[in-house]
Amino acid sequence: MPYSSVKLKHFEKFADTTEALSAATAAVEGKLSKSLKKTLKKLVSDDVQNQLLVADAKLGSAIKDKLALQCVSNTAVQELMRCIRSQSESLLSGLPKKEMAAMALGLAHSLSRYKLKFSPDKIDTMIVQAQCLLDDLDKELNNYMMRAREWYGWHFPELGKILTDNIAFIKTIKLVGTRDNMATTDLSDILPEELEEKVKEAAEISMGTEISEEDILNIQNLCDEILSINEYRTHLYDYLKTRMMAMAPNLTVLVGETIGARLIAHAGSLVNLAKHPASTVQILGAEKALFRALKTKKDTPKYGIIFHASLIGSASAKNKGKISRSLAAKASLATRVDAFGEDVTMELGTEHRAKLEMRLRMLEEGNLSRLSGTGKAKAKLEKYHSKSEVKVFKAGEDSTLPIGKKRKLTEADEDEEKVEIPKIKEEPSDESAGQDGSSKKKKKKKQKEMVDEQIIKKIKTEDDEPTSEKKKKKKRVSESATAEEMESSLVVEEQTTITTPKSEKKKKKKVKEENA
Repeated sequence: MPYSSVKLKHFEKFADTTEALSAATAAVEGKLSKSLKKTLKKLVSDDVQNQLLVADAKLGSAIKDKLALQCVSNTAVQELMRCIRSQSESLLSGLPKKEMAAMALGLAHSLSRYKLKFSPDKIDTMIVQAQCLLDDLDKELNNYMMRAREWYGWHFPELGKILTDNIAFIKTIKLVGTRDNMATTDLSDILPEELEEKVKEAAEISMGTEISEEDILNIQNLCDEILSINEYRTHLYDYLKTRMMAMAPNLTVLVGETIGARLIAHAGSLVNLAKHPASTVQILGAEKALFRALKTKKDTPKYGIIFHASLIGSASAKNKGKISRSLAAKASLATRVDAFGEDVTMELGTEHRAKLEMRLRMLEEGNLSRLSGTGKAKAKLEKYHSKSEVKVFKAGEDSTLPIGKKRKLTEADEDEEKVEIPKIKEEPSDESAGQDGSSKKKKKKKQKEMVDEQIIKKIKTEDDEPTSEKKKKKKRVSESATAEEMESSLVVEEQTTITTPKSEKKKKKKVKEENA
């Protein structure tokens, strides 16, 4: 597009870099700066201008709210702005290209410094650095303490066993020096009376070697360094505590200052930690163990940095996993409120901590409320209980007649079904089975004779009836007799299965042969 079709109406310079920076930041944030507002009021009139073309839609909405001007921002406007930028040298006379590039570069540097200075994401870098320094100081203190105990242990080895507190041990060495001065030195400000007496008694009978005054001076200089580092550590911890309460109060209430700061340091920032899900927060710091478990197909870790929280420490071994999962879920919610919420207070953290303490108490005492699935588990167990039932075959139900015709039982048939078969009781003992074998055979024979006699009597009473009916009744009687014999054999077999000696097995074979 040739520049002749576009004419420059007005061009206004910034007074200094601060004014240019404020105007640039306002334009980036979509706000109307003071200099732009003044120029628009001077140049734009209702009679001449109906619409205003704006490159940024947010800036156009701000102009519309402040000055009640209709603004247009679309692809055609963007193309027009690109053409104006390409022809800016010919439109703006008296400004060489080098000066324009230098001004643009200076404004870009100042704008980037302003963003970095006031970025809310970078405030938690102080917490990250303070926590890392605290961890380094703890390592150095432990190394120095071990060195001092080992060094002074050559001279007075019993003192290290009596005094387990490191600071009390260092203060005692600094005040006393050699063990010869132990009896004349007052240690009431450092140690209680009982420990003071034990230390003085051990100094009299100590088995340590003698050392020179120069050695004691070097050891005392090391003690001064340890005490100074410890004092600086307490100041740094207080600073970290105040910063954590200001930055993430809800997270601090839930897991504590040090654990919250370590989580933030491990994630990189508070916003990065807020973007992590609860399952990731739970195992932060245990990545090496997690990937090792996945590689070897073993159980994954249940907790990482969060393991050192007071709530997990107070839980028993079997409940640590459940509490760590619940704590990670609440901590992720608290972190999101701290990172993205407005007017953040610690009410959410205190409420969640109370709930977690109540859940921990319920888990430890075992007073869990009944879940909906517990009844189903009990019902499933009942299915596997064996129920001993013996079913007897009913001969009357076994019919060869067609299904459509229903056979009616006569009085004679009912009498036949009512015939009772005497049962024979057997004793399970092996001796009685061997002695009374012949008596049992006689009883079975008598039982068969009684059944046959009853059947013959019924046949004789029915001799006066026609021959066709007699034949049918004879068939029914024979079928019922065979069914009764089968039932008697079943009863005898069930009773004999209680004991399984060899003699009884032989008897069963004989009974089957006789029945056949």
